[in-house]
Amino acid sequence: MSRLRSFLLVLALATAAALATAAIYGARDAAVTWLMALALGTGALGVAHAIAARRRRLGPLRRQFALAVAIAVGQVAVAALVAAELMFVSAHDVFFVLVVALLAGAVAVRAAQLFAGGVMDDIDLLRGALVAVGDGTREPVPPTGGADELAELAAAANAAIRKLAMAEAARRGLIAAVSHDLRTPITSLRLIAEAVEDDIVDPPVRAEYLLRMRGHVDALSALIDDLFEFSRLEAGDIAWSMERVRLDRVVEDAVEAMRLQAAAKQVDVRASVPAGLGAAEAHPEQLQRVLLNLIQNAIRHTPADGSVTVSAEEAEGRLEVEVADTGDGIAGPERDRVFEPFFRGGTEAARTRSGAGLGLAIARAIVEAHGGRIWLEDSARGTRVRFSLRPAGDAVRLAE
Repeated sequence: MSRLRSFLLVLALATAAALATAAIYGARDAAVTWLMALALGTGALGVAHAIAARRRRLGPLRRQFALAVAIAVGQVAVAALVAAELMFVSAHDVFFVLVVALLAGAVAVRAAQLFAGGVMDDIDLLRGALVAVGDGTREPVPPTGGADELAELAAAANAAIRKLAMAEAARRGLIAAVSHDLRTPITSLRLIAEAVEDDIVDPPVRAEYLLRMRGHVDALSALIDDLFEFSRLEAGDIAWSMERVRLDRVVEDAVEAMRLQAAAKQVDVRASVPAGLGAAEAHPEQLQRVLLNLIQNAIRHTPADGSVTVSAEEAEGRLEVEVADTGDGIAGPERDRVFEPFFRGGTEAARTRSGAGLGLAIARAIVEAHGGRIWLEDSARGTRVRFSLRPAGDAVRLAE
């Protein structure tokens, strides 16, 4: 296709040159001009295509630009010599054309060197910055010397460097959070085990210690399960069969499952789904998990005599589910981070409550895997977490 475009370009230029020659010198010279331009143009671009296909052997860009200029100048020189033999051009004119062609060629080569020098400087700048990134630094690429494609490439490289730095910061934060959440129960388990092993406690206290150990083991197991599930969701390692799911039933089941936990904290939990609400396209177990995470989180942050309400409605062609509580709410600076893994905002007391801070992150990953989104609605009191789902259609399978 590239060679065809080059041939069509030469054909158009040769035809234009022949028409101009015919208007001044006649049909014979026009025919010679057409054949000469077609032959020389096709030959020169054929050589250029052959050389371009072997760019790896040519080396630096300066050499490639100079070679392109040489091809153009050589074509002019050959054209002048052919014209002198077959047409109206005198030897004097040929000599003058050759001098001009050589002068133009020399100037063009120098200009190509200047342009190539600037391009090579920018390329060296980009190469050095990317090598430094590979060595571990995250400094942005300095501005290039032009406002061209290389400048766009530098901007894209800087965007990639910023994302890489953010990913590394998130990884360090994740490691720190996991280390903290593992260190506390492991330290407690070690102290309890040493006390039991040294026989420094009586049987009733030993039984209490064993219960504590069981609680710490359960917490560690839950943390490991959440980490594994979160890593799978983030990597897209899922295979769910999507079904038509009635939101009223799923919401009611989730609310019923959390009633005992809510009653233990003296929190009222209720469902509010209008009759006749359309079905959603979802995986029922994963949707249930999202609801349980959100309701459990709402109960945890709602004081006694408070309430948690789970509602659903249709909005702008989507189905939206909301979990609202009457707790203290979320401070403004923390609202943008609540769906980050291991983020636990609020007071120190809130941060030391049970939970590893993965519930909302897992809920976000599940909702996004369903093609929806999750967010915080503005609320005068408490917290309102809302997420959207697609209305039921044909069942879809999310492949691994």
